[in-house]
Order: sequence, then structure tokens, then C-alpha cells
Amino acid sequence: MTKNFLLKINLFLLVFCYNTYVFAQPESQNILLIDEVVGIIGNKIVKHSDIEIQYIDYLMQGVTKSTETRCQIFEQLLLQQLLLNQAEIDSVIVSNSQVESELDARIRYFINQIGSRDKLEAFYKKSIQEIKNEFRESVREKLLVQTMESRITRDIKVSPKEVHAFYNRIPEDSLPLINSEVEVYHIVKQPPVDQEEKNLAILKLNELRERALKGEDFGTLAYMYSEDPGSAKKNGDLGFTCRGDLFPEFETAAFALKQNEISPVIETKAGFHIIQMLERRGECINVRHILIQPKTNLESLVKAKEFLENVYALIKMDSISFTEAAKRYSDDPTKNNGGLIVNPYTGNSKFEINDLDPQLFFTIDKMEQGEISKPVLMKTDDGRQAYRLIYLKTRTVPHRANLKDDYDKIQSAALEEKKSKAIAEWVNKKLENTYIRISDDYKNCNFMYNWLKY
Repeated sequence: MTKNFLLKINLFLLVFCYNTYVFAQPESQNILLIDEVVGIIGNKIVKHSDIEIQYIDYLMQGVTKSTETRCQIFEQLLLQQLLLNQAEIDSVIVSNSQVESELDARIRYFINQIGSRDKLEAFYKKSIQEIKNEFRESVREKLLVQTMESRITRDIKVSPKEVHAFYNRIPEDSLPLINSEVEVYHIVKQPPVDQEEKNLAILKLNELRERALKGEDFGTLAYMYSEDPGSAKKNGDLGFTCRGDLFPEFETAAFALKQNEISPVIETKAGFHIIQMLERRGECINVRHILIQPKTNLESLVKAKEFLENVYALIKMDSISFTEAAKRYSDDPTKNNGGLIVNPYTGNSKFEINDLDPQLFFTIDKMEQGEISKPVLMKTDDGRQAYRLIYLKTRTVPHRANLKDDYDKIQSAALEEKKSKAIAEWVNKKLENTYIRISDDYKNCNFMYNWLKY
């Protein structure tokens, strides 16, 4: 864990507080920030500490020290407070469930980064619930700001003519460079696991459960025998997880356990498990588990490969299209999209090469655009062996953005520009009737909006 990462978590926590702060800056010893109000928007305020926390974060990211950066941060905070003030006037609300969902997502992120729930609590000397309590109001405000922005821009759209005009305004040497991207389809054939293999997995886990019940250490057994590579080396410990994080069958069994109790064998998509309850805190639990995955026998695997060889032959003879074959024969959820693999980071079908999982990358690396592979061995998300056909539909070369190849990206940028203009018009109109006071320390800033009307 790096010093900068710990400082970033500190900054993340501090941004939710409005008192006097003591924290470390990278370029100095500990500094005490004496807080003061530096901006008033309607009945909302901006404090000196709000600016300084974000300023330090910018410095950590490599931004050069400057008064201009502080001014930009201040203006962004003013804009947020203007949106919050209007949300209050318009009686905009966000539900408690939205707030809690956002809080849970943030906590999970930091637990993943720092290593465990216990480490996060130890670092701050506070319980997770206490940390969430400090975050809650600021998370609510963030969601209110997003809701107001969405209201202002909800009817904004761009026509093809506007997209072309946006593109034509960009100087040629300023067009962004687009990395090589691919569109990939696949047809997956996953061999069924026969009952004999399932029975062997269940028998193995029952033996391990008996050994644990007779006094052997569950963690040691998990380390030696569990087939979950992530948790086995941690003695089967999954760390604290909350409802919704695990397989439903796993959660049902785990939440029914008392402390130190060991579950009977349960089945999930990943395989078969036994679970030991370590601790429960409300809707979150810390458990250990041992996973045994039924093996796919060689005969079934060979049959899957032969099946896809026949499908490959049909496609090559034009007896069926790849997408139709995927809908008809694939065992993967992508069958509903004709086998199209969607990029989880962007939500669209384009992948930069570095975004591909390694087993897919090494297959398509030597393929030509439009080529279909013969059956290749793969591992599914739950760790089982399968075969698949891969269709490399498109592959672009690195290039400057253009309308033919990158229309979606340019359209997105044009839409964001139009939304920004709509928000700017809204801000200028609201400033005419909103009470504003700015500290003298910031009156020399080169603002985008007329915050200095008084």
C-alpha cells in the first residue's frame, strides 16, 4: 500500500467534514488549516478547507502549484453549491436507498484497495458504520447535484448535422489519437459436468467438513484444498462482504450461520462450497469457505470441441451466419447479442487491445479482420474449461479521430459540449437572482461565470 494511496483515502474522508483539519501535504510537514467561509451562494457556503483538500489532491496527481488551479477548484465548488441551492428550492430529493447504494460502493472500493474491512477500520480507528455516517450527507449532496444537472440537460440531443459541425470545428492537429480497437464475437460451448464429478466434489467437501468439525483448523484446510485461487492463500477468508456481493445461494447459507458454525455443502455457479462464519455485523459478514469445482471430463470436452468444429464448417459454407449460430448454439449469455462481446468498461462493443482479457488477446492477436477461429480452449468466468469460436469482426489501426470510424465518440463529445452550454446558460440566468458573496482573496480569479456581480 503506497503512502500516496493512504493520503488519497485521507483526503477522501476529509472532504466529507467541515471542521478544522490536520493532515499531511506531500511537500511539507503537517499543516493546520484554519477554516473560513470564502463563498456564499444563496443559503450555501464554500469553505477554505474545501478548496485546500481538492488542491492537495491535484498536487498529488502532478498538477503544478498555481493560484489558477485554486481558482478553478473554487469555481467548481461554487457551481456545485448553486446547483444544491436550486435543488433545495425545487424540492429535489434523492432516496435513502440511492444514498446507501452509493455509500456501499465507495466503502467496497476502499476495502478492496486497502485489503480488508478490518484494515480500513483500524486505519481510521472508526467502524465502517461511523465512516458511512460521516459520508452520508456529502454523498446525498453529490447525488442532488447530479440530479439537477440531469434535469437541466435531459432534453439535450445532437443531430448528425451538429456532430459534423462539431467535428469540423476541431483543428486537424488537435483531433485526438484513437488507439487500435477491435469488435469481437464468440460462440461458447461449455461441456456439462456429469453427476459423477459432482458427487466426487460433494464427497470431498463432506470429508473436509468432518475434519473441521473434529477440530482441524478450517483455514488450514482451505489453504490446502480450496480451489478458489483468490481466497485459498488467505485461508479461505473472503473478508467482510455485504448482501448482494455474493452468489444468492452462498449468501442464504452464510447469513443463516452462527459464529464459527460450518455450513453443509452448498452449490453455486462457481461449484460446491462449505462456509465457516467468522463474524457478522448487521447486513455484512466475514466468512471463510472451501471451494471444490467439479471437473469436466476429457470426453465431454472433446465432444464440445467437435460440436464447434461442425458449427465452424457450417459457417464457412455460408449455411448459417456467425450471429445466427451464436443465438442457436452458444452457451454464453452473449448469445442474445448474436455472440457480441460488450466492453464492461464502456458499455459498447469496442475494445482497446489492452482492455481484452489475456486469453482472448492471444487468440485474436494473430487473426485478420473478418477471420473466424477454429475452436479454442478457454476458461469461463467461473473457472471451468470450455471451447469457443471467435469472430474478429473489425480491427482498426491507431489513427486520428474521424467521422467514419469514430462517429460514436465524436457524437458523445458533441453532446457533452452542448450539455455544458446548456448548463452555462442556466448558471448565467440563475446568477441574476441569486445572492452571492465572494471573499476578497478570490476576486482576482479569472472566472468563467459572473460570480463577482456584487
